[in-house]
Amino acid sequence: MSDGDDPVGVGPHPEPWPDDPRFDAELLRNGDRRNVLDEYRYWTVDAIVAHLDTRRHGFHVAIENWEHDRNIGTVVRTANAFMAAEVHIIGKRKWNRRGAMMTDVYQHVRHHLDVEAFTVWAAEAGLPIIGIDNLPGSVPIETTPLPERCVLLFGQEGPGLSRPARDAAETVCSIAQFGSTRSINAGVAAGIAMHRWIQTHTSVDEQA
Repeated sequence: MSDGDDPVGVGPHPEPWPDDPRFDAELLRNGDRRNVLDEYRYWTVDAIVAHLDTRRHGFHVAIENWEHDRNIGTVVRTANAFMAAEVHIIGKRKWNRRGAMMTDVYQHVRHHLDVEAFTVWAAEAGLPIIGIDNLPGSVPIETTPLPERCVLLFGQEGPGLSRPARDAAETVCSIAQFGSTRSINAGVAAGIAMHRWIQTHTSVDEQA
């Protein structure tokens, strides 16, 4: 992490510029201050996305959005960090992108009108839906194997998974809690669930 004093990124690239179609001439000229890995410095957005597409994992993330959930930006940013195949927004199309910190331009995001449309898509894609919520009858995510190909489904902040979402889920996993609160933030829950998938199906040696 930066100590806050050093400028983010790199300045203009020294000439002569590299002859590589992945590089963006404007970034080479003016510098690249984006929050990206060093290997992607000066690359165009399209080039970064194309490279990420060769490495994405087998899990998807879906979240219900009936009340303009402010956690969605955090979910998208975390999905990018853990290399999710796609993020699915169910319900309202608009969502607060500030929390995504521009990572949404590198992460595939798909919209579904309602849970029914999302369920149809998941069935056609052959992906089991794994709900994440502390509900009666849920199983602990800490000891439940997550499928290598699946969709992790999260509900709206507050009410959690809607009834149609619960019915669509093949399994509902809970996250162990030890304090006095009844629930944790949806963005935090998403990060925990994604990391649980990472622990099960990847190695730290695979990271960029």
